[in-house]
Amino acid sequence: MNVIGHGIDVVEVAELRRWIEDPRDPLIPRCFVSAELEEIGDATDRVERLAGRFAAKEAVLKALGTGFGAGVAFTDVVIHRTAGAAPNVRLTGGAAKAAAALGVTAWLLSISHAGGMAMASALALGSGAQADGS
Repeated sequence: MNVIGHGIDVVEVAELRRWIEDPRDPLIPRCFVSAELEEIGDATDRVERLAGRFAAKEAVLKALGTGFGAGVAFTDVVIHRTAGAAPNVRLTGGAAKAAAALGVTAWLLSISHAGGMAMASALALGSGAQADGS
């Protein structure tokens, strides 16, 4: 299995809190699907967990080389985690099309939180050629 793409992102938890609380352009409905919100719940670390998921979505989009826009939405990337297991990536819409075009068949995803920051690293894997053409 080859690495097709790698993405990494860091989010300041306090900044994400400001984005969430901004009444002019609420972040949550634009970036998270209901299954993600249900999984995160309403615990005291909710914003920290949302920041980790946001960073993961950004990392996945960077691994795909698409960013968001041009047919790819944040809600096309769903981050799921079962207790005791590593987080995983589910793609729909434009993100799924981009992954299929690149030959992505699997993901490795890591999310971390420390010191008011959330970080994620995503590896897009597949049997095709690596992103650098080798």
